Amino acid sequence: MAQEDIFKKLVAHCKEYGYVFPSSDIYDGLGAVYDYGQNGVELKNNIKKYWWESMVRLHENIVGIDSAIFMHPTIWKASGHVDAFNDPLIDNKDSKKRYRADVLIEDHIAKYDEKIEKDVEKARKRFGDKFDETLFRQTNPQILAHLEKREALRESMAKALNANDLTALRQIIIDNNIVCPISGTANWTEVRQFNLMFSTEMGSTAEGTSKIYLRPETAQGIFVNFLNVQKTGRMKIPFGIAQIGKAFRNEIVARQFIFRMREFEQMEMQFFVRPGTELEWFKKWRETRMKWHQLLGFGAQNYRFHDHEKLAHYANAATDIEYKFPFGFKEVEGIHSRTDFDLSQHQKYSGKKLQYFDTELNESYVPYVIETSIGVDRMFLQIISAAYCEEDLSKDGKQDSRVVLKLPAALAPVKMAVMPLVKKDGLPEKAQEIMDLLKYDFNCQYDEKDSIGKRYRRQDAIGTPFCITVDHQTLQDNAVTIRHRDTMEQERIPIAQLYDILKEKTDLGNLLRQIGK
Repeated sequence: MAQEDIFKKLVAHCKEYGYVFPSSDIYDGLGAVYDYGQNGVELKNNIKKYWWESMVRLHENIVGIDSAIFMHPTIWKASGHVDAFNDPLIDNKDSKKRYRADVLIEDHIAKYDEKIEKDVEKARKRFGDKFDETLFRQTNPQILAHLEKREALRESMAKALNANDLTALRQIIIDNNIVCPISGTANWTEVRQFNLMFSTEMGSTAEGTSKIYLRPETAQGIFVNFLNVQKTGRMKIPFGIAQIGKAFRNEIVARQFIFRMREFEQMEMQFFVRPGTELEWFKKWRETRMKWHQLLGFGAQNYRFHDHEKLAHYANAATDIEYKFPFGFKEVEGIHSRTDFDLSQHQKYSGKKLQYFDTELNESYVPYVIETSIGVDRMFLQIISAAYCEEDLSKDGKQDSRVVLKLPAALAPVKMAVMPLVKKDGLPEKAQEIMDLLKYDFNCQYDEKDSIGKRYRRQDAIGTPFCITVDHQTLQDNAVTIRHRDTMEQERIPIAQLYDILKEKTDLGNLLRQIGK
């Protein structure tokens, strides 16, 4: 099945099973805005908890804050967002659709990767067990030609972006015959810059209003609170400040479901270090963050680093952690060495000293910053994409299949479903006793509608790792049948052991302990 078709099924699955709904759905929705349903909000909260505790609980020198969405407008002047927070946009005159010029080129670059993978798969089928993939990639003339074209295109795009040369950016699109996905034509307008910030007014009277912005990132709320946190927390360099919060960008080219939205949530940590040590810390956080992702068990081969070809004006190093979505490798997290740009700018515009006195050096300086920034919504989509499976269970000529979300048990919205085999003979009452026993420690769901087979399938689709079935024997031996989602294996367990089993299998602490190793 084509990856595009899988992604469409994934989007439909999210709506059908209470994960993600189009916002304002009864009014036909609002472009690039989504609501999280009853299962989606649980998964989202578990993702945030995994990030927060891995940052704040596991690091004695990192603390958290929650800054306001509305901020003094001069903050965005100091940060450069008012003057430089732009995307290069281009319109197709035939379809009337608008695109980001750099994204059009990146998608074209991705086609070379797709061609390479197809060539590799063909060779694998042709040569079988004798196939040496590494040697094939290094020596096959067709693959080497694709790589050369891809790198040449990537370099020319990076050069145009770094020079802010919009004419050159358009010429790359024309020269490579990049067409509109809707019209199929290359009838393009000129490329121009578009500022992404939402603005509004604050004030009670028309004459007394002032223009302010919805924050386009959460980082600046950390920087303007640097001194407050450092002094009240008696923090010593190196130390970090973490934050989870909403951000807003007027994305003209919002697409790919919740991958790029106008209202989204970020998990960011700014790590303040002594100047001259920033690249060493950048390397450490690069490794730490990749380990955090890979511990979820979705396969190390599905992650990669992508070093930035165009560095922001304030950065001296930057890389993205990318995951292989159904629509290709895309960024889920960025790690940036921001130098002392942010604190220096706010020191300049506010007139307040934002410096740290280093007792070891006996001098004051503006700290350098390493940033880790991850989109909650992208992380959500990455986990759902990795967990979504369609399995053929046909056996002995009998057709059967299931759709299952193989979510990490620690992140799954519902940890356990309790099911009476039938709705009589005291089984529902016994099942409710088990619910009352476990609901204070685990998010449990009671399910008695439909046959036991249909209930199992429903919980598979939700991603529930364990199903507990109460049958007539339970009333005699005080034991239940526990079904494991991924293997569908069943075993008989005393009710008294349920808490310990669920605690071991679903405890977030088990993931956190692996990070600390």
